[in-house]
Amino acid sequence: MAETLGVAVVGFGWMGRVHTQAYARVRHHYPQLPLRPELVTVAEEVPGRAERAAEQFGFAGTARDWREVAADPRVRAVSVTAPNFLHREIGVAMAEAGKHLWIEKPVGLTAEDARAVADAVEAAGVRGAVGFNYRNAPAVETARSLIAEGAIGTPTHVRVRLLSDYAAHPEAALTWRYERERGGSGVLGDLASHGVDLARYLLGEIASVTADTAVFVPERARPAGATAGHGRAAGGEPGRVENEDYVSCLLRFASGARGVLEACRVSVGEQNAYGFAVHGTKGAVFWDFRRLNELGVCRGDRYQDQPVSTVYVGPGDGEFGAFQPGAANAMGYDDLKVIEAYRFLRSIAEGVPHGATLTDAVRSAAVLDAMARSAESGAWVSPDAVG
Repeated sequence: MAETLGVAVVGFGWMGRVHTQAYARVRHHYPQLPLRPELVTVAEEVPGRAERAAEQFGFAGTARDWREVAADPRVRAVSVTAPNFLHREIGVAMAEAGKHLWIEKPVGLTAEDARAVADAVEAAGVRGAVGFNYRNAPAVETARSLIAEGAIGTPTHVRVRLLSDYAAHPEAALTWRYERERGGSGVLGDLASHGVDLARYLLGEIASVTADTAVFVPERARPAGATAGHGRAAGGEPGRVENEDYVSCLLRFASGARGVLEACRVSVGEQNAYGFAVHGTKGAVFWDFRRLNELGVCRGDRYQDQPVSTVYVGPGDGEFGAFQPGAANAMGYDDLKVIEAYRFLRSIAEGVPHGATLTDAVRSAAVLDAMARSAESGAWVSPDAVG
């Protein structure tokens, strides 16, 4: 019989809901999992939000202060889905309280913040997982396997894009996401962090970067009350957007490969246009998040005029078989978070890491810090010099 594991969710915006749903679904897809998550507490400072979450999802209790979660002996694992500026304080406190930690990226505002959380997790001897969910897509895992086995030859260059319109409307509310003190970076921490993780996951460590950033919507209206997601605040008091809407970056990998990463949160006409193209000396692989279960594969010995095939991932690819019985049956975004929950719980059960770890968060954050420094100086910057 599976052992019950008390879990809590701290912060119940959209991502808190996604984590909660992943806990609820994980044993449906992974009945062999030796742990059964039990929803103990949801913590949220916005009045009424925790109570509504408890009623809908079945949490045993609620809290306004996350410190109540840290002190609760019933809670053995915690999802931290609160705003970025709270990641370090909450993450360190939960680890020191002996709680296993599933925390959303970017794990604080800087690489220093991410390292503080990682060090606390290591010192406490608990398991840690980070919300780099796109690497969990079966097509992405298949691409990584093809690259590793030499199917496209030696990787030469990669293009990673993360373009979205979630902040494109000029009436989008001036929330914490647009402030340096509470949000830290803008699109760097939000979208580019995923791009860095994908680039590292596919091609290895990034040795140096040079980047350019821009703010295209410099002023927004302050919301009158609590907000969730990316709501609008027409007519509110205007305030300055303090962090970047856009970043473009050149990458040099330790392997000698090159890369280009571009991310934007105000791209009109682009809805979650995330993906990559990895080229090698003998072929290439292509992936588009909006066609989640497809992978473009080019391989062979023709080089010039070599065709590209569309491969529909199936039960033999990544964790696809836990969700669908045959190729070309669709998986979706929330399924990637179920995979993430499974790997987090499996890490706890087995005492060894599965999936993205806090080490990945630290390395990603160091690259983001290097991008920010490069954008200021115009120079090539090594993540090791800042992280």
